[in-house]
Amino acid sequence: MISPRAFVQTFHLGIKSVLLHKLRSALTVLGILIGVTAVIWLVAMGEGISYQAQQQIKSLGATSIIIRSTKPTIPLPPGDAGSFVFAYGLLRDDYKRIMETVPAITDAVPMKEVRQNVNFGERVVDARLVGCTPEYAEMNQLIVDRGRFVEDRDGAQADNICVLGEETARSLFPFEDPVGKSVQVGREFYVVVGTMQFRNPSAGIGGSLSAQDFNLDVYIPLRTFQWRIGDTFVLARTGSRSSEKVELHQITVKVESIEDVDSTASLIGQMLKQYHRFPDYAIVVPKELLRQAETLRMMFTMLLVVIAGISLLVGGIGIMNIMLATVTERTREIGIRRALGAKRSHIQWQFLSETVVLTMTGGVLGIVIGLMCGPVVRSLQWSGKVLFPEVYRTLPESVQNLEPRVALWSIIVSLAIAVFVGLFFGMYPARRAAHMDPIDALRHE
Repeated sequence: MISPRAFVQTFHLGIKSVLLHKLRSALTVLGILIGVTAVIWLVAMGEGISYQAQQQIKSLGATSIIIRSTKPTIPLPPGDAGSFVFAYGLLRDDYKRIMETVPAITDAVPMKEVRQNVNFGERVVDARLVGCTPEYAEMNQLIVDRGRFVEDRDGAQADNICVLGEETARSLFPFEDPVGKSVQVGREFYVVVGTMQFRNPSAGIGGSLSAQDFNLDVYIPLRTFQWRIGDTFVLARTGSRSSEKVELHQITVKVESIEDVDSTASLIGQMLKQYHRFPDYAIVVPKELLRQAETLRMMFTMLLVVIAGISLLVGGIGIMNIMLATVTERTREIGIRRALGAKRSHIQWQFLSETVVLTMTGGVLGIVIGLMCGPVVRSLQWSGKVLFPEVYRTLPESVQNLEPRVALWSIIVSLAIAVFVGLFFGMYPARRAAHMDPIDALRHE
């Protein structure tokens, strides 16, 4: 067992031995430095890309719960002369109860929708007429291009105003500003107060999220929709006519975090079940999106573990190679120390201490350079934007907006693995030096 004093002396001797061969030590340190830096940078890049993906998934509705009115598959009651009114779906009272009783909700947006022809002069567009509240735009990441969106004051007076989607505005007004003009929707005329920017249609994913093209929408205040169009919709068929009454077509609920989605959806389902005689609604939870987010994170983690292992393994092999060469060239020194009374443990710790010094130095320098990941990436982005603007614009948006996120665990894990690798690969040369025969070592030239 080595004493504390001998421990310190041997460690000090190991540092001196490392400094005697500066170039060789620097090259050895460089291997560990590159390995640790690679781990931190790759994890930071991975975390940045993963964060972007999470935000994009959230923007598609991963923290949203969609409650939609659905026509139940039950026999319909007979009507007079082949006509009747069938009421189903979500109620305005359901929206009030959800807002008042479910604690995890941060926002909830009701809406009504119907297909309508929108006319301006001779131009006609088959659009989706949406009755909504001002929060609808933020909930669906819609950005105003001209004018404004629906406001609370519009709904208070049930004003005949509307906001056009990008494609609707372009089709009706290809050469003029639509703001201030009047368009005909059904039998009513509405003053255009704003237009929206283009928004990529949301893709339908599995059975959880239906595709929507927001660019062909026309938005009016929800109260205006109720007053001008109402809750009853007439369906004309060959030989008969029927009507359906739906108070709300959809309620989109947003929660704070992904972890609250399932529990909140379950609570809403239990509450609606108490007030609906039959299942005339559907609660849509985007589970496919959540699974994709988790799968994406796991793939990044596995890839980074493999790359980090390879990088540090190469550094460890470099340490073993250097230490074996050191043991060979210092064989006579080992024999002299053993002849003067040094124990095997002293010799072994001397070479292990050199390994620790090399590994810790490379690890610390690797951490310092690893923390510069963010500034370096931002500098490269700025340089590419200034020096090669045309090429920069062709890069994916995820590359242009990439913001590395250095993770604390990557610093701790990379340094710990580096030290472990150094000790593991340094143990064999140290043991080989410690078990040399002193007489054979003294004879070595």
